[in-house]
Amino acid sequence: MSLAKDKPYDRTPSDYEDDFHAWAFEQAQLLRLGRFGEIDLPNLIEEIEGLGRDARRRLEMAYLDVIAGLMAWERDASCRKREDWKRIFEGRIRIGEEEADSRTLGTEAKRIIETVYPNAVRLAAAMTETSLDSFPRECPYSLDYLRNLDAIPGERVRTAGE
Repeated sequence: MSLAKDKPYDRTPSDYEDDFHAWAFEQAQLLRLGRFGEIDLPNLIEEIEGLGRDARRRLEMAYLDVIAGLMAWERDASCRKREDWKRIFEGRIRIGEEEADSRTLGTEAKRIIETVYPNAVRLAAAMTETSLDSFPRECPYSLDYLRNLDAIPGERVRTAGE
C-alpha cells in the first residue's frame, strides 16, 4: 500500500474554491510528504500554468510601462516630472528581475515588445493628450535600450563605471 493511502493528510481537505490559501499550503505539504495520491492534481496543474502566465504578464506590463513612459517623456518635455522618470526606472528594474527569474521570457522579449507596443502607444497618447498617429508604428527603442537602467532619452547613454 502506498504512503498516500495509509492515512489521509487531513480529515477535511481544504477546498480549492472556498479557501485557496489553505488549499495551496495543503498541496505543498502533500508534495513534501510524497503523498501524491491525495493531491488535487487538476487544480494544481492549473495553478502552476497560471504562475507561468502571471510571470509573462508581469514582464509585459513592465515593458508596456517603460515604452509608454519613454514615449511620453520624449513627446512632452514641458510636463516631465520626477515621478515619470521613476516609473520608467522601476519598470526597467522589473524587467531585469523578471528576465533574471526566467531566461525563457528574456528570449521572448522582442515578441513581448511587439505584443504590448500598440497598448503602449495608447497609454503614451493618453498621458500626453496627443493622437495615436503621432507615435511611430513600430517600437523606436532597441531591446538593450529598454533594459538599460541608465538610458535617458535625449541624453547620451551612461554605461556602468561612468
